[in-house]
Amino acid sequence: MKIKINNAEGFTLIEMMIVIAIIGVLAAVAIPSYNQHVQDTAATDARASLIGLANAMERHRAQNGSYLGAADGGANNGAPTVYHRQSPETGQANFNLTITVPAGGATYTLTATATGGSGITAGDTITLTSIGQRAGTGTLANAWN
Repeated sequence: MKIKINNAEGFTLIEMMIVIAIIGVLAAVAIPSYNQHVQDTAATDARASLIGLANAMERHRAQNGSYLGAADGGANNGAPTVYHRQSPETGQANFNLTITVPAGGATYTLTATATGGSGITAGDTITLTSIGQRAGTGTLANAWN
């Protein structure tokens, strides 16, 4: 009588569990880091858009004598007509850009409001004024730092 020895190849359950545990630890470190990077990149793009909008506002003032009428329909407040309406400029908006010009048209405040994309809390803002004051609210409170 011949005895057959079965030389099975493969992984044991313990080996598979160790691999799954290692993947879990790597994911626990990598995913939050990636999400933070996406948020930082979106905020950086919004700051760049605000600076571009500020340049457009200065061109508008040079051509028209004031900041008045730079928003939709010649209004003083709202979405800009002198620059893009969102950040990033194309694709899905992570921020909506708005202009606020008080009566007299001597100053302005530009605001980038988060839409909730890229993991940034919807409604959080980054602002830039005509005199260079920079601010942020919520999770974007330190966006200019």
